Amino acid sequence: MGGITVQIRELGWGIAAACLLAAGGHAETMPSPADPHLDLEQVDGARAMATVKAWNARTLDSLEKQPHFVEYQSRALAFLSDTQKIAEPDRVQGGQVLNFWQDAEHPRGLWRSSPLDAFAAGKPVWRTLIDVGALGKAEGRKWVFKGATCLSPAYVKCMVALSDGGGDAVIEREFDMASARFVDGGFSLPEAKTEVSWAGPNALYVGTDFGPGSMTDSGYARIVKLWKRGTPLSAATLVSEGQQSDVSVNARVIVDGGRTWPVVDRGVDFYHHKLSHIARDGRLVPSPLPDDADLDDVLDGRAIATLKSDWQGHKAGSVVAYSIPDALAGKTPAIETVFEPNAHQAVEDVGAGKSVVWVKLLDDVSGRLVALSRAANGTWSGQPIALADKSTIHLDAAASDSDMAFATVEGMLTPPTLYRVTPGAAPAAVQALPAKFDASNMVVEQHFATSKDGTKVPYFLVHRKDLKGPVPAYMHAYGGFELAQTPTYLINEPYRSGPAALYWVEEGNAYVLANIRGGGEYGPAWHDAALREKRQNAYDDLYAVAEDLVKAGITQKGRIAVSGRSNGGLMASVAITQRPDLFGAAIIGSPLTDMKRFSHLLAGASWMGEYGNPDVPADWAFISKYSPYQNLKAGVRYPTPFIYTSTRDDRVHPGHARKFAARLEDLHDPFFYYEAIEGGHAAGVEPKEDALRAALVTTYLNLELPKSAAK
Repeated sequence: MGGITVQIRELGWGIAAACLLAAGGHAETMPSPADPHLDLEQVDGARAMATVKAWNARTLDSLEKQPHFVEYQSRALAFLSDTQKIAEPDRVQGGQVLNFWQDAEHPRGLWRSSPLDAFAAGKPVWRTLIDVGALGKAEGRKWVFKGATCLSPAYVKCMVALSDGGGDAVIEREFDMASARFVDGGFSLPEAKTEVSWAGPNALYVGTDFGPGSMTDSGYARIVKLWKRGTPLSAATLVSEGQQSDVSVNARVIVDGGRTWPVVDRGVDFYHHKLSHIARDGRLVPSPLPDDADLDDVLDGRAIATLKSDWQGHKAGSVVAYSIPDALAGKTPAIETVFEPNAHQAVEDVGAGKSVVWVKLLDDVSGRLVALSRAANGTWSGQPIALADKSTIHLDAAASDSDMAFATVEGMLTPPTLYRVTPGAAPAAVQALPAKFDASNMVVEQHFATSKDGTKVPYFLVHRKDLKGPVPAYMHAYGGFELAQTPTYLINEPYRSGPAALYWVEEGNAYVLANIRGGGEYGPAWHDAALREKRQNAYDDLYAVAEDLVKAGITQKGRIAVSGRSNGGLMASVAITQRPDLFGAAIIGSPLTDMKRFSHLLAGASWMGEYGNPDVPADWAFISKYSPYQNLKAGVRYPTPFIYTSTRDDRVHPGHARKFAARLEDLHDPFFYYEAIEGGHAAGVEPKEDALRAALVTTYLNLELPKSAAK
């Protein structure tokens, strides 16, 4: 590390950081002077913001004039603000269901609760706990709700996280559920990337910014302390600490019926964790799990975890269990197989009820839900839950004091239905939405393309039944971090620009969801196949899907829009630099583009496990082959992209999007750019912002993709 980081240590953190931040920058490594657009990394810098505002104005002036813009926007706002939507349970605790709700009247949202019995019967009785908009207005802040951690078993005391503007940094304040008020003189933590959990009625485990040296290079807590009520935070005692190069260190407390099990999770990199159980006397007892396993939950004193690699005879992707009391007693616990997926399956989510483990999995990218129970001899058996095929299943919440869980099921053309599920019983619909659009003339198909190395890559294709190709195609993908892309109702996903996909299909075009490698569609191996030096596999998969669409006569080269957000924004940027002949448009959301600098910007250091370390010459050798910012070249006719991000994104630095646009401007290549001031990494806080983006995306697609076949 060098540059400003070293200068800060020499000059004194406060003085040097103040100088840098006053200019709108960040206390990070000094970048190379060879980059002509470094000023755009100054988030609130005067020149950077002037540039952003000019680009925003130019984009709005152009796209808002396009046909049907107002119609697209107003219809999207109606969809996204509709009060007739699923009230998905965020958590079930203490006989209550918690839910965060947004609508036209409450765009900032309501945090609310209902008695479990009433909710499960489909007749919730809601009680507002926090009106986020009203709170922000009263306190003069642009509060965004970021969740709450509540103390079991009474679940009356909670620590509520609020972000000013939508970023990952939050303040934490103690809240009383009974009175629905913040506790005067209660626990309170200032703004930082903080993680808290309850260590008892009067103590918290806290990972936060304790001052110089307490944060990792990734910008997260390096130190976890135990903070007791009635004492200053400075008096908190050390529980655990990691290395500066770690991603983060945090402590969490897992509820297991009437018991709790505290653990410390030291994230060495994005995919490797040193997990330790906290004994009653404060000792840290290492877990027997391998470093790349994920601890999911605890059931009857047994840790339930998902493996990412083969281990002790258990296959990668399997769910395993072991006795925590045995580990705390110094014994070597037996490792039990809870669930082992086959070659077509991937475990996505695991949660524990009172006596069962719920496993949500994919089977050729279709959702499945299984309830698994343990026999006295340590063997586990499963009961599949009869839910719709070829759908996405969301395991919303599982009650820890019963074997009731809630799952939402949806498909691209099938509106969501929330089910109450219990082992051995037919699922009971709690709330079913009516259709929000006419899908009678639409069809969803699943196809498989063959990638460059022979791998079969699935993708979903949505179009009108009367399709007569070739037509323009809008193709969305992600391809990273073992995050699967599954088919959701066309109006529901703001990260995919909400109802833009619906508009596209209604108007006679094709929408595609590509399940390229790097995601979790087929478990750890599908992800590993695109890690680090193998990243090109994900992009080759993308091109294979696009070429399969051309071969099938669905579309043509130059009439395909590639779409992605975050890591998917990187993918879309790569796509137009590597294959400008194949794509005619690109929707590039909250992207990484400067892969030489990504590890020095905000949380970027935490993703080196995914991409590699660009400061290591051997890693830069393969990263440099696809890094979009560096690979834009003069004399190439690139598709005109639509680039969007948020000023308040404190995860993926907005400088990535800004610099990519600036480089295009240097080359005299056109682009559209829109940067929301609020929104964090989601690039939107209120429904109106997502509705605006849906309208911008749709009019952009109509403008850039030719409707008639190429001559």
